[in-house]
Formats: sequence, C-alpha cells, structure tokens
Amino acid sequence: MKRTSRDIRTANRYEVLRQIIAASPTSRQELAVTTGLSLATVATLVGELLDLRMITEVGFEDSAGGRPRGLVAVDSSGGALIGVDIAETYVHVELFDLALNVLARAEEDVRPGESLPEQVVAHVAAAVGSVVAQAGVEAARVLGVGVSVPGQVDRDSGLSEYAPNWDWHDVPLLDLLAEHIAYPLYLDNPLRACAVAELWFGAARGREDAVVVNLGTGVGAGLVLGGGLHRGVSNSAGEWGHTTLVLDGRLCHCGNHGCVETYVGAPGIMLNLRELSPRSALLHPGDQTATIDALARGMAAGDPVAVAVVRDTARYLGAAVADLVNLLNPEVVVLSSWVASRLGEPLVLAVREAVARHALRRPLAATEIVLSPIPTDPVCLGAATFALEGALQSVGQRGPRRATPARSRTAPAS
Repeated sequence: MKRTSRDIRTANRYEVLRQIIAASPTSRQELAVTTGLSLATVATLVGELLDLRMITEVGFEDSAGGRPRGLVAVDSSGGALIGVDIAETYVHVELFDLALNVLARAEEDVRPGESLPEQVVAHVAAAVGSVVAQAGVEAARVLGVGVSVPGQVDRDSGLSEYAPNWDWHDVPLLDLLAEHIAYPLYLDNPLRACAVAELWFGAARGREDAVVVNLGTGVGAGLVLGGGLHRGVSNSAGEWGHTTLVLDGRLCHCGNHGCVETYVGAPGIMLNLRELSPRSALLHPGDQTATIDALARGMAAGDPVAVAVVRDTARYLGAAVADLVNLLNPEVVVLSSWVASRLGEPLVLAVREAVARHALRRPLAATEIVLSPIPTDPVCLGAATFALEGALQSVGQRGPRRATPARSRTAPAS
C-alpha cells in the first residue's frame, strides 16, 4: 500500500519523538543527524510536539563557534499510555508516562476454561481500571491503550482473526473492549510488540536487522529488517512457531503436525518433561508457570532431569533458530517473553551451542544470541508504543476518539 504524505509525516513525527525519548535532552541538530531528516523538517516536528506538550524546552548547550543550541526533552507528565499483554494464562497491564517509565501494574489470571472473548475482555477492563486508579491519572491524560493478543490480528478492523490456542476466529476484540474502556484502542500481537520494545529499549536498539523470539505458551518471531518492524502484506509475518520442525510430529493447535511451538512453547516443554520423566516432581499438570519455574530452580540446583529437559528443549529451539539465522542473517537474535526470562542464561547457552551445530558458518559469525535485557514486560512496553504512535497519528483529526475505537489505527512508522 502506497503511503500518503500524512502517513510519512506521522512516521517522521513518531521517529523524532522516539529519538527524543532515547536521548533526552537533545538538540534539533542532533535529531536531524540521528533521524536523517532535514533540520527544517525536524524544527517543524519539534514545534508540533511542543504544542502537544509531549516534549518541553530544557535549556541550551554550547555549540562549536555558533549560537547555543536549544535542548528539548520528553515531558513525562504530558500524558499516560497503557500497554496490555493478553496471554493464554494471564492478562498483564502496565501504565507508562510519556518517557515510557512504568507507573503502575496489574495482573489477572486467566484460568483454564476462561477463554471466551467476554471473559478475557472482563479481565482486561478490570486490569486497565486498576492501573489508572493506582497511578491516579486523569482520564483525559490517557492518550491510548495498546492491546496485544496472541495470534493473527487485523489492526485496522480491530479483529482477532485467529488465536489457535483459544480457537478464536474473527473476534471483534476492540469493539468488545470499547464497551468497557473509554480510551482510544490499538491492536496488534506480541511478536510485533516485543520487537518494537527491543528496537526502542533493548537488544535490537541501533541494529538494522534483528529477530526477537517469543517463548511463552505460544511461540513466534518478531522481525526487524532494515531498521524497522517487518509486518508482511497481511500483518502476519513472524509465525515461525507454526513452521514445521518435525515431520509428522506432535499435533499443534493450528491443526498441523510438528510445529516449532509444540516442542519449545510452555506446553511443549511440559511434554518434553513428561516424556523424559512421567512422575517427576517438577511437573505440575495444568500449570505451565509452576512447571517452568520448577525447571528453572532444578537447573540452578543441578537436577539431572531439569538439565536434560532444558537441554532437549534447546536442541529443538537451536535447530529452529538456526533456520532464522540462515534465512534472515540478523545481527542479533533475542530470546524474549516469560519462558525465556524464567529459564534465563542456561537456556541461552544451550541454544547457542545447538545453533552452532545447524547454522551456516558465515551468517552465524555475524549473529549474537542474547536474552532480552528489558526488565519489565516487553509486550506491555511494545503495546504502549503502538498507543503512542496512534496518538501521534490522530494529531489534527477532529473530535475525540473515545468510547469507540479509532478505525485509523495503522502505525506506519513501526
């Protein structure tokens, strides 16, 4: 789809604000260098952001032989953003200031059998209400709510098109949420959210080509190509978890057999454990979090069963990551989401060894494999940036965008 001049202006506005958040305080001249935009364009965009009270003037710095340069910084009190991480076992919500510092958190457990859209929406609404109350922010200061839901989504229509672990098909998620949440809403999935979080604040910062591997109940890969988020023609890029790892292997929720997800997602890891040691005390049937936590503790204590399960999981994951290394030749592969966070560096070390056995030497030599350094929930952080981008896109549109979600949700810069 060809981008309009309005799309380009929104993208430039977003990129300037992104750089200000990354390097506050900074000058217009420095912004022109880091964004590649002309100084005149940067000056105009900075003026718009000042008018929006998203940034503020904070003094001057000396310049070599010229007039002192004016410095600008994010006005962290200029608004609030909310990021929502809907996962198969929980709903986690965080509220951020404009510098993307966390001001409040809330979490709701999603129990087995609570996967109806109305039940999930109720959890989201309760958690959003909780963070707003905790932070004590006025409703008018909340610029938007970014919502991440697993599976394939249509950002423009607000549909959860397909969530295989819940068997959702064309669920009008944002319309359902808008009945309970009176802020502008923006939808995407955790692959894109984690990739943007790493691009802004994590291991992909300053990188042109990166892969962010999400390891949770589901599995996927967020792709950063050429310095920007790669979505694909239908916003479906990154469904690497549903590529075939084992011919005629385990049955996947998507209906196929042998998908990557069935071996390295949390339920797949539980099955790896059950196959190795059916009566293991590490196994907590029906409780993914407790099982992964037990494996992490067992690894730290040198438990042979835990060591073997993580090693076997890393073998599968390493083979699948090697495919990404060979195919995309990224600068960095980031292991992210809650399973990677809990299993930590022992998993990363084992994956590096496995990748080295499968990847071609030249692309492997150029690729780092690291654990996500982001200390907060990367999905919430990334989702909040979608809300920020949506707020910047709405500049100049008439009328409030509340109660009913905006239909112009597209986010050209990411």
